[in-house]
Amino acid sequence: MNAPQPFQEPTVNSRPTSLTTLALTVSAALTLSACGSDDDKAGRTQAENGNKPTSPSASAAASPDRPKIELPPDLTLTFEGGETGDPVKDAIPADSAERMRAVDAAITGTDPEGKALAFYNTGKALEAAQDWVAQFDEAGATLTGEARYYDREVSLRGEDSATLIFCADESKGFSKDRKTNEIHKTPVTKNSYVLYNTRLDKNADGVWRTSQIISTRGAAQCQPQTT
Repeated sequence: MNAPQPFQEPTVNSRPTSLTTLALTVSAALTLSACGSDDDKAGRTQAENGNKPTSPSASAAASPDRPKIELPPDLTLTFEGGETGDPVKDAIPADSAERMRAVDAAITGTDPEGKALAFYNTGKALEAAQDWVAQFDEAGATLTGEARYYDREVSLRGEDSATLIFCADESKGFSKDRKTNEIHKTPVTKNSYVLYNTRLDKNADGVWRTSQIISTRGAAQCQPQTT
């Protein structure tokens, strides 16, 4: 059974590639309908590993029933920046990070019912995320390694809508066969770096849920700087 690329979700019309090409796009970027158009050493890390939740956002206080997300110990997600001191703008990347972790939790089996997946995604984004998880399940694949998210920029579009653009370094993330635990490593290329353009909408409980997301592999602005 062929499987999709591990982290970056395919376009609507694309088909899964072979298991050996699964690259760890730990958040499994859902390429849905368009929503808009190196390491930041000064940025703060919101989540240093897959089992450590991000810092509570402003919206978290108003939503005490948020699902607890845990990831396996061999999967690490790091989110840099995202804290500006503005409670509204800070809540958006915080909820986006939880959404990334939720997708991976569903893929790796730590959230088999997809409760967090449904909590942080809505509409077509939710449908695509569920389909993406199903493809991994059918392929007998899971995720392992590391992924780093950086250069996160928020733009508000009214009180209840926003866009969040960010980069991902997926060069250290890979797919893994569930039965044999064989890790399918892939070489590091410019396509190991991905630009994500997402839209989030705030629901009645104050949670910023991802509704649209597009991804561009090999984007120039996400490439590591060379000296």
